[in-house]
Amino acid sequence: MGKNLEGRVALVTGGSRGIGRAICVELADRGAQVIVNFRSNEAEAEETVKLCAEKGGQAFALQFDVADSAQVDQAFAALKERTGRLDILVNNAGISKDGLILRLKDEDWHSTLSTNLHGAFYTVRAAAKIMVKARCGSIVQMSSVVGEMGNAGQVPYVSSKAGMLGLTKALARELAPRGIRVNSITPGFIETDMTAELDENLKQEHFKAIPLGRYGKPEDVAHAVAFLVSDEAAYITGQTIGVNGGMLMR
Repeated sequence: MGKNLEGRVALVTGGSRGIGRAICVELADRGAQVIVNFRSNEAEAEETVKLCAEKGGQAFALQFDVADSAQVDQAFAALKERTGRLDILVNNAGISKDGLILRLKDEDWHSTLSTNLHGAFYTVRAAAKIMVKARCGSIVQMSSVVGEMGNAGQVPYVSSKAGMLGLTKALARELAPRGIRVNSITPGFIETDMTAELDENLKQEHFKAIPLGRYGKPEDVAHAVAFLVSDEAAYITGQTIGVNGGMLMR
């Protein structure tokens, strides 16, 4: 698609590795200036910045915890002062505390919801303050196929990702009159550090459920994000795009 995002500023939360890194690199390759959010691993974030630069794009790392509303507000203030604008927000930061419901602790529930759902709310609220004044912008929420279909042993994670889908629809209706589009992507089984930690038997069960017969790659998701934030998707808002190899069909 060439440099179809030239001149735009994009923030990707959880951009230091995995799907987030692939998104950062793809957006940079298409001409966007990319802000790589990270919580703790600065070295990984700087590696993402380096990869963006290798694609000819501008990028810098920005540390803040999406689960902390004060940190989010401070980071967005610094971002606005440095760039003067924000055109794209990709809410990708996420964690998973898995286990059967009878064994889950309160902290497992609270920490997962705090990062995945509360964090998405905090960042969208901060981004909207910038985008509403500009009367344009595109927001993509990184949910999950299990947020649509459920999954045993992942109650906190599934609940947080399902919540993101509701958040997307409400935001899409609220922000559309200001020229801001909000959509979700629901990745299936993507090869990342997070999925690498899953039990091998569980991996095989997932594999059997994928009609395309392969696990997804972070780049598969990044391409979908790049489409949704581009002008080619100018008439798409409030929608969910499944990048799951056919695991879930509607």
